[in-house]
Amino acid sequence: MGAKIHKHDLHTSAAARARTKKRYRSQAMLKLAGMAAIAFAALALVALVYSIVSRAVLARTETYITQEVTLDESTIDPQGKRNPDTLYSASYMRLIKKQLRHKFPGLGRSEKRKLYSLVSATAPFELRDYVVAHPDLIGKTISYDLLADDDVDLYMKGKIGNVRQLRANGLAHPVGGQKTGEDITIYIQSNALGAGLNLIKQALGEHADILEKQAIDLKRAGLSMAAKLKQASTEEERAKLLAQQKRYENQYQFLMKKVEDLRTRSTASGGHEALNTSLPSLFLKINGGMIKVAEINPDHVKGKVMHSLKSLADAQGSNWFFMVATPEDNRKISDNQIVWLDQLQSEGRIKKSFNWHLFTSADASEPEEAGIVGGLMGTFWTMLVTFLLSFPIGVAAALYLEEFAPKNALTHFVEVNINNLAAVPSIVFGLLGLAVFVNFFGLPYSSSLVGGIVLSLMTLPTVIIASRAAIKAVPPSIKEAALGIGASKMQTVFQHVLPLAMPGIMTGSIIGMAQALGETAPLLMIGMVAFIVDPPTAVTDAASSLPVLIYLWADRAELAFDQRTAAAILVLLSFLVLMNGLAILLRKRFERRW
Repeated sequence: MGAKIHKHDLHTSAAARARTKKRYRSQAMLKLAGMAAIAFAALALVALVYSIVSRAVLARTETYITQEVTLDESTIDPQGKRNPDTLYSASYMRLIKKQLRHKFPGLGRSEKRKLYSLVSATAPFELRDYVVAHPDLIGKTISYDLLADDDVDLYMKGKIGNVRQLRANGLAHPVGGQKTGEDITIYIQSNALGAGLNLIKQALGEHADILEKQAIDLKRAGLSMAAKLKQASTEEERAKLLAQQKRYENQYQFLMKKVEDLRTRSTASGGHEALNTSLPSLFLKINGGMIKVAEINPDHVKGKVMHSLKSLADAQGSNWFFMVATPEDNRKISDNQIVWLDQLQSEGRIKKSFNWHLFTSADASEPEEAGIVGGLMGTFWTMLVTFLLSFPIGVAAALYLEEFAPKNALTHFVEVNINNLAAVPSIVFGLLGLAVFVNFFGLPYSSSLVGGIVLSLMTLPTVIIASRAAIKAVPPSIKEAALGIGASKMQTVFQHVLPLAMPGIMTGSIIGMAQALGETAPLLMIGMVAFIVDPPTAVTDAASSLPVLIYLWADRAELAFDQRTAAAILVLLSFLVLMNGLAILLRKRFERRW
């Protein structure tokens, strides 16, 4: 027989200690895995919030151009009667254009169009509203802040153009004209243009790299044509493939010659370089003026005066410098516009103000004028209809199923389907709303009424499930005590059970409403994706919603809508956080411990 094992040996043996170590090690690994998961989730949340906030913060301000505008009475009110209809129909853009031409004279037709585009297309309407509100100013010259175009706003925020200064040294000697539009040459001592010339040569090398990649792609395309030629079944098909292969080869040879030329220019020491729109733009600021550089050499630059110089006197290295901008082909702001904006900024005529348009305007085609008011009002009416339908119906259904309904196959079938409805994709409810409420019942298309009904159907399962759980959490002793003192079933439910379950019911309902607040797919199906200029004033008006507005803005091509999309997302997230915070507050405030 083996040796007798004492009870305490089961816990003190080497095997027992090994098992204990293994268990503790497993627990530690599980704890570390849990902490790592929480840390990863927190980092992902921080990254998400940072990406939204960093873009949204740019939308908090918008750019204005302060300009004197002469409110010419012959243009605004020729009859002098100050009739509001006449004032509204006047051409205020003509006044703005006239003032801009006076500020920057001597421009050609295409340059004038670029000059006018510095100002937003909505600026004349804002000026019109201001004049209508102050008709006594007609005939006077006023200083007015004109809303800048969205591209100008992005440029002033450093998101277009990437303009930077390149300091230089040495004595600069201007020779030539000094007025706007005249040619000028600047001779520089001490080889001070080496930095600028090297910058251009570096850009030539980068451009060569891009063209070489394109040439390699053409080479690969030509090789694929060779493979297809082997499989060609007819002479006609073979002729087409040969022609295509020849075109690829010619394009490849052309690009490689260009690459070779660019590489030679980029690696050569000294020499001169003529600038074009595919190379960085160089501007030289000297003697209070600005020159657009057309050619750069080791000891001098040639260019055109864009802003008149005060004099042609020599300038020391501390009194002149280069402005370098990304190639004109790679930005929406032209070189001329950069010069005009620089002049306006140096005169203190560029300013940034809080972006009230974002919170006071509805949707618009121009990014600088677009706001979220239309989406907010549409969301308000939609959520109002959703709450008025889903809350009373959901609570009533929960009370019936939990307190009054007989426990049979039918109620079990209903309960199972309610739970299943909570998992149905939201777009299915949108299809239901389109087919039933819009097409069959003829309710207004793209209205908050239909949107609210659809979202209430989607929210009902959540409200019913949460309400049933809250009702079930009320202790049976409460009901038994009420019934014991002679209360009826109806009195017990509505005077004792329902009030005690109401905090849980409200919490579940708010969470369901918060879920509905962020829905987009069902609203798209019923037409709430329409372009709504005027905010809705009733549930039957055509409307949009904040999530749909975010969807629309995110799909637009203008870069400025990216900032406004992030700002609208931030507003929506704020509402969601407030609603969830309210649910937590209600639960803490009215929660009872039994």
